[in-house]
Amino acid sequence: MKILLLAALAASLAPFARAADPFYLGTWKIVSGVPAPWQAVPYPDDTAESKYLIGKTVIIQAKAMLGPRITTCKNPNYRVKDYPASMLFQGAFDEMHRRDPSADPAKIATGLGFKGSAWKTLETGCANELDYHFLDPSTAAFALNNYVYILKKQ
Repeated sequence: MKILLLAALAASLAPFARAADPFYLGTWKIVSGVPAPWQAVPYPDDTAESKYLIGKTVIIQAKAMLGPRITTCKNPNYRVKDYPASMLFQGAFDEMHRRDPSADPAKIATGLGFKGSAWKTLETGCANELDYHFLDPSTAAFALNNYVYILKKQ
């Protein structure tokens, strides 16, 4: 009888139980930026943008992204997918490999701190076309204007 009573109580509270927030929601600080491997020499404007962005925060909310103007987005359409190295940064490593067969996408990814063979990627569906690739639960990366930026969850 007690088991049935506990089961009934648990069932009645189920609508009030909140699912855990998706792992990507929260405040992320841009901690570093490096020239992207697909660009031999960064353009001066890209370098200036990098200096501006490092130290800024990006807040990923369920219905918006807040932060420096280029990272903001209203009404994102989030999708999380697993990406292999060839698909990181909108396929830039694969494109490098097609131009030069010795350019191994997995080795290029490793050079940027990616470990393993596939990574969770947050496709935002935003007009800025930024995707966030997660090196681990507290570290993400995105590419913008020939730089790769690393973010740490705060």
